[in-house]
Amino acid sequence: MKIHRTSLCGKKDEKMKFQWSDDLSAGVLKRQIMKLVDIGRALSGERNLDKLLEMIVDEACRFTNADAGTLYTKEGEYLKFKILQNVSMNIRMGGCSGKEITFPPVELKESNVSAYAAIKDVSVNIPDVYDSELFDFTGPKKFDATTKYRTKSMLVVPMKNHENDVIGVLQLINAQERRTGEVIPFSADFENLVHSLASQAAVAFTNAKLIKDMEELFSAFVKVMATAIDEKSPVTGGHIQRVAELTMMMAKAMNAQKEGPFAHVYFNEDQMCELRTAAWMHDIGKVTTPVNVVEKGNKLEAIFDRIHYVELRFDYLIQQTEKVYFQKKAELLEKHAEKNEIENLDEEMLKEVCTLKEMKEFVLQCNRPGEFLENEKTERLKNISQLTYIDANGHEQNYLSEDELKNLSIRKGSITEEERKIMQNHAAMTLKMLKQIPFTKKLKNVPCFAGTHHEYINGKGYPLGMKGDNIPIEGRLIAVADITEALTAADRSYKKAMPLEKVYEILASMAKNEELDKNLVEFLIKEKIYERYLEEKKKKEKKENDVPPGGV
Repeated sequence: MKIHRTSLCGKKDEKMKFQWSDDLSAGVLKRQIMKLVDIGRALSGERNLDKLLEMIVDEACRFTNADAGTLYTKEGEYLKFKILQNVSMNIRMGGCSGKEITFPPVELKESNVSAYAAIKDVSVNIPDVYDSELFDFTGPKKFDATTKYRTKSMLVVPMKNHENDVIGVLQLINAQERRTGEVIPFSADFENLVHSLASQAAVAFTNAKLIKDMEELFSAFVKVMATAIDEKSPVTGGHIQRVAELTMMMAKAMNAQKEGPFAHVYFNEDQMCELRTAAWMHDIGKVTTPVNVVEKGNKLEAIFDRIHYVELRFDYLIQQTEKVYFQKKAELLEKHAEKNEIENLDEEMLKEVCTLKEMKEFVLQCNRPGEFLENEKTERLKNISQLTYIDANGHEQNYLSEDELKNLSIRKGSITEEERKIMQNHAAMTLKMLKQIPFTKKLKNVPCFAGTHHEYINGKGYPLGMKGDNIPIEGRLIAVADITEALTAADRSYKKAMPLEKVYEILASMAKNEELDKNLVEFLIKEKIYERYLEEKKKKEKKENDVPPGGV
């Protein structure tokens, strides 16, 4: 058995030296070195961790003509299986194979050859494991007994990152003579080359993991920001997440189209990530929108609902009316007035009080938002506002103030035009805020996609007034998802969740008026995207509810 100390590699005062044996000719070595360079380039360009780890084992086995290979990553006090391959037994587990490795992690004890290589930072080259007594090979021998396989030669190499820390172990089994297929020991030359490959692989793995960690960190930050905006107002809690999920479901469905208006549309992995980020950040500008505007459930609502002032005012008017009539009635009784005269006074008082109560109920009703406030109601509100009374201080006051009349006369919804402009400003703020973020090349379009979700096909949207195909399809897609979620949401204080048939009618009407993309609306309805979204949501919730406390 050969144990080669490789810890010299990377030290300031020593250099790794490769000394070639007679096992490989100069021509073969040259080709192998060139192949090693090519492999290094390929490894450095791969960003998918599963593919990268699989590639490392594939190339190491091909490089050395090994029959089997295993790659472990160091996690705490254990080596965790990441890739397991055996050519002659047709085994591929871990990586992109879709088959999970069920073997328990290897404890970092020197009795295990892979753990020893990681602990001591050395490569271990064993001609025949059955002849070695330095390590515990109970595991391989049990495997052999069960499968009739014969584990013989073994090469174990630590993987070190740019900081010279061991991050994993590459284990190769049964080198084969290329012409005969006979199992032979791993040559010293291959050992040096594999060590070089392992070093390149470790750096590539570290880089890929750092990039993945940064991407996950950014994604988590985006979701935290979106959640903070949603939670700013109970009215819109969960809105951003639902819009993002619905957007991505539509995008995936579009990718599957082979015919129709979206047959030519396909979002690759990077584009899906860009779209997902934009959907999660489409309402980030709402961080600047006053909560009292976002949460305005009734027309007179501000920090609190001012309808209570109006109620008190009408209650005061009713009390004053009753007081006046009681005084008149007392005077009539003192004069011993006729019975019919007193009855007429009672009827007159009752009529006036009923009128005030009905007027009060009408104003209360107008305070609630609706789809449309008719002209006769706005005219009646105006007439009521012109009525006057004398307050407790002797001052003449109108039944309704100018501001109250303005808010109560809102035709649709609960916000005034000024408040609508404040709400609409969130789209401009989204664009402004996102443009200040130095997005990577893959995410460069996020500001544009997120900032155009309120643009209309007819050019009457905001904040840029873009028109038709000038609006990116991603922005149009988020717009349809946004409107759909808003109409179906059950957590809005100013409206109830609409039936899906009514939602589809409104979406179709907006498409007809060239506010929303007609093809996208028809696609949403035809493919039953929202119904599929609800089904997925129910399955997810059921799965979460089925998990017992404390996990499995």
